[in-house]
Amino acid sequence: MLRFGLVIAALVLGLDQATKLWAEAALMPYRPEAVVPFFNLTLSYNTGAAFSFLADQAGWQRWLFAALAVGVSAYLVWWLRSLSRGERWTGAALGLVLGGAIGNLIDRLAYGHVIDFLDLYYGRWHWPAFNLADSAITVGVAILIVVTMTGRRV
Repeated sequence: MLRFGLVIAALVLGLDQATKLWAEAALMPYRPEAVVPFFNLTLSYNTGAAFSFLADQAGWQRWLFAALAVGVSAYLVWWLRSLSRGERWTGAALGLVLGGAIGNLIDRLAYGHVIDFLDLYYGRWHWPAFNLADSAITVGVAILIVVTMTGRRV
């Protein structure tokens, strides 16, 4: 399962970094570009974690979140190595989370912030901007929850 999970992680990482480069080249920061009535493309930068947690701090959070991403990524690789051949859903989920974690880690180390550009909203209420790495992490965790709750090794 290691190879399977790493291939998924590499695909997520490549798509994440490519879309972030595109967003930086095509979008003006903090200027929404309407796509459909509930979705904009809005380039923004997050120095914090999920929902801009600790974004208002002096900069130490960059290294904290980078260290956490390295630690979590190492654990995910170890977990992938321990999976049996039949645990494809778990392997896919771990690959999604790993690719997303590394995608956001690259941003933190290279730029000091994470590049976000996906903006879902309803009326005046906007979900915090996010990116493909965040989406992959969310889907991967959701799959892990379902696999764990069903108790099946698939």
